[in-house]
Amino acid sequence: MNEERSRGVVSAFDEERGVGSVAGDDGRDLFFHCTAIADGTRSIDSGTTVTFVVHPGHLGRWEAGDLRLEG
Repeated sequence: MNEERSRGVVSAFDEERGVGSVAGDDGRDLFFHCTAIADGTRSIDSGTTVTFVVHPGHLGRWEAGDLRLEG
């Protein structure tokens, strides 16, 4: 499956809860869970530039998945 990747910056990450948000280049702010970080780590710093796939998530909202550090 070839999914279109978006680009953005991690705007917040709560290490204790394992959740965060990504500010996409398209202006959307998307939720993500630490299990969506592609390299297997469960933490990411705010301000990190990433690429990601937008997909339908829990509770009917769009979420960021397959987060990969850019560069």
